[in-house]
Order: sequence, then structure tokens, then C-alpha cells
Amino acid sequence: MEVCYVLDASAFINGFPINTSNNFTVSEITAEIKDFNSRLKFDMAIEENKLIIEDVPCEYMDHVDECIAQSGDVLRLSIPDKKLIALAYMLFKKGKNVKVISDDYTIQNSLKIMNIPFSGVVTEGINEIYNWKKVCQGCKHEFDMDYPYDDCEICGSKIFKKRIKVKR
Repeated sequence: MEVCYVLDASAFINGFPINTSNNFTVSEITAEIKDFNSRLKFDMAIEENKLIIEDVPCEYMDHVDECIAQSGDVLRLSIPDKKLIALAYMLFKKGKNVKVISDDYTIQNSLKIMNIPFSGVVTEGINEIYNWKKVCQGCKHEFDMDYPYDDCEICGSKIFKKRIKVKR
């Protein structure tokens, strides 16, 4: 079965070769492609029918949010990132052999949680799954990822996000 590549902006920016017509992305990543050569590569792929821009129904976006809510990645991903992951999930659910091309570690972490194959262009990619939690710098109190403030309600110190390796 032929591989369907789901391309993040980093695929264009970092020189992923677009040789087949089984390449997909979402329209929102175009805003992330700013340099001339990457934009040219993106536009040529569309013009040569080697890149398909897909829209992703809400049901797939909702599923992505559910899958990554516990990891904390949901707060670190942009809307284009989430749509790209949802596109990969949608193609996977339709029986396609999917591989996401992205050098973004947060995207890779989310894909690893969802068991969707990925590869980087200039990076090796991640090997482990990481979650994130909010921790007070002062009293070390841990907060839920949806805690809305930058300061600790207990001691007033700054809150930071701490990466935690998940054991599987």
C-alpha cells in the first residue's frame, strides 16, 4: 500500500522531497511557510498536483483534542498543528497508510500517543512520549494543565511547564 504523506510546514522548509502525488496538508500551514524557497516548493507541489490540501471535519479535531488532553500537548499545539494531526488521523481511519513529516517535537509527541507514524526531515524524531504539567517554582505545587494563571494561587511564585517522561 502506497504511503500517504501528511506534510507539516517543516517538510517544505527543511527540504522534504515531494516526488509522489500522495502528499496532503491543511490550508492553515501556508501561514507558517514564510521564506521564498519553501513557498515556491509548496506552490509548485500544488501546481503539479503533488499536494492535496484537505479540510478536516470537526469530529476528527475533537478526537485529537481528547487524545492529547492528558498529555498537556493540547496547550502547546497551534490550530494548524492540531488540524494536521487530525488530517493524519482522518486518513488513517479511512484505511490509508499514513506517515506525517514534521520536525516539530510536540506534533511528534501527539502522533506517538495516537500511534500514527511520523518522521522528521532534519531531526531524528522523538523516541519517548512526554506529558506536561504545571508546577509552581516556589512551593512546587502541581496544577492541572487548564490552570488559567501564570502565578501560583498558594505562594504567588511563577508557574512553569515541566516535561515528564511517560512509562509505557
